[in-house]
This record gives sequence, C-alpha cells and structure tokens, in this order.
Amino acid sequence: MPKPGRIIAPGSPLVLLPKIINGGIAGIIGVSCVFPLDLVKTRLQNQQIGPDGQKQYSSMLHCFRQTYRAEGYFGMYRGSGVNILLITPEKAIKLTANDFFRHHLAPSSGGKLPLPREMLAGGLAGLCQIIITTPMELLKIQLQDAGRVAAVGTEGVKVAPKTSATAITLELLRTKGILGLYKGIGATMLRDVSFSVIYFPLFARLNALGPRRKDNSGEAVFWCSLLSGCTSGAITALLVNPFDVVKTRLQLLKRAEGEIAYTSIADAFIKIWKNEGVKAFFKGGACRMIVIAPLFGIAQMVYYLGVAEMLLGVKKS
Repeated sequence: MPKPGRIIAPGSPLVLLPKIINGGIAGIIGVSCVFPLDLVKTRLQNQQIGPDGQKQYSSMLHCFRQTYRAEGYFGMYRGSGVNILLITPEKAIKLTANDFFRHHLAPSSGGKLPLPREMLAGGLAGLCQIIITTPMELLKIQLQDAGRVAAVGTEGVKVAPKTSATAITLELLRTKGILGLYKGIGATMLRDVSFSVIYFPLFARLNALGPRRKDNSGEAVFWCSLLSGCTSGAITALLVNPFDVVKTRLQLLKRAEGEIAYTSIADAFIKIWKNEGVKAFFKGGACRMIVIAPLFGIAQMVYYLGVAEMLLGVKKS
C-alpha cells in the first residue's frame, strides 16, 4: 500500500491475487478474535430506552453477563458463521480496492499521493465493499440481536428461537427478492465510505512514522503496522459511530414489542435524536472501538507481512 512520501513507479504492475488472499486471511483472524464484542455492540446499539427510562442493558459488561447467562459461550458467537464466510471477500475487496485506487490515482510523475486523492481512494474502496457488507451485516445483525429481542421483558433469561443465516436469506429472497438482502444499503454506504475516507489516509500517515524493515523494502516493521491499524481503526470507529447506530437500527427486521421502527436514514436520525438524545448515537461506541482496533490492526499486519506472497512464492508488490 503506497504511503505518504513513498515514490510510486508509474505503470508498475499491481499484483492483486496475493492482496485479495491477505485481506481474506486478515478478516477471518480478526473476526474470530473480536466477534463477542461485536455482538455486544449490536445489542447495545439496538436497545431503546423505555417510557420510564429503563434500559435492558446498563453497560457493556452487563450485556456480556446477561448474554452469557441466557445463551452460554456459543451464544456469544451467534452470527459468526455468516460473518466469517463473508468477511473474506469483504476485507479482501476493501484492502485491495484501496491499493488499486491509490495505484491508479498516483501522479504520473511519481512522488507523494496528495491527501484528497488518498481520501478519494479510501472512499471508493468503501463504496466497493458494500456489495458484500450490506447482506453480511443484515444477516449478522438478525442473528446477533435475536437473543436481545426474545429477552425483552423477561429479565434477560429467555433464549431466542433457533434460526440460521440460510433460513433468513431464503425468507428474504422469497418475500422481497434479492433487494431484501440490501435493506439499509444507503446507511451502510454512509458508514463505510466515511470510514474509509478517514481511516486509510490516517493509517498511511501513522504507518509512515515508524521504523522500516531491514530488507530495504521500505515497508514498516510489523508492530508498527499493527499499532497504526489499531489506532486508526479506533479513532475512525468512534467518529462514524452515529452512522453505524443508524445502519444497525434500519437493518433490524424483528423488533421487541413497543420498539420504534424507522423508514429512512433521515427518519432514524430524527427519531433517535428526539426520543433518546445525542448520546444514543454513541451507543456501543467504546465497544465498537475495541472491536475495530484489533480487527484492522491484525488486518494491516497480515496485509503488510505479505502472508499470501510467502504462501504463493511471489514477490511482494
């Protein structure tokens, strides 16, 4: 991935297959490590404040305890199957597309990639990924939030009825067609494009500050890429959390009794602000930072180490 200050050779080949494989490997490892936190994040974001101000979950730790008590260890991984399956193409598209657009937006004379072009490359990468991200998030959210919806009004002990990503997919295809899987695509685009516009330039700059590897490749040492990915991911995750809250609410197909439904992005923003206040837009914010930081740190470390290049026996580009 070209970084600020790095000379880019115009017309030099960009080998995509290893980058796609690296993105997939990074996504699987990252999701496997942080999925329980992502489940808690989803439930915190979807819970709505009752008429008398009561909350189903009072904190991240309380949500962990309630979920574990009602659903056990494996309940913390509800929806992980579809996430792990689709995170491979999603992360591969995101990381590879950013490299691709940076490569083609590089000045013909070589030299630094200007910040506006870095942001454009990141935004286009975020736009490309939503074809996978939207159905992945839609299915994951239904499975993650089923336990919360079932437990409303039962002191958090009622177990959600068993379902699967396949059953939800088939039902959506039967009733709404392929577009049913893309419910909330506008909000997903808003979140992912804004995230990528901020994240990739920030990561590139932080990564450029660290020490270089001793093989004269000009690449940062692995721990620098790890820390840069963690820091950039955490900061950006918090900044775009309001968009994530709106996306999560819009994609929920089944709500608990008495919970408000939303018809559009604007409607969700207005109703959340009116009924729950500005703090509601940062529900699950700390949890999301904890999820995104290692997810992107691991992703960037694997990507920069060139695991796929080693497996395929090709030179890292």
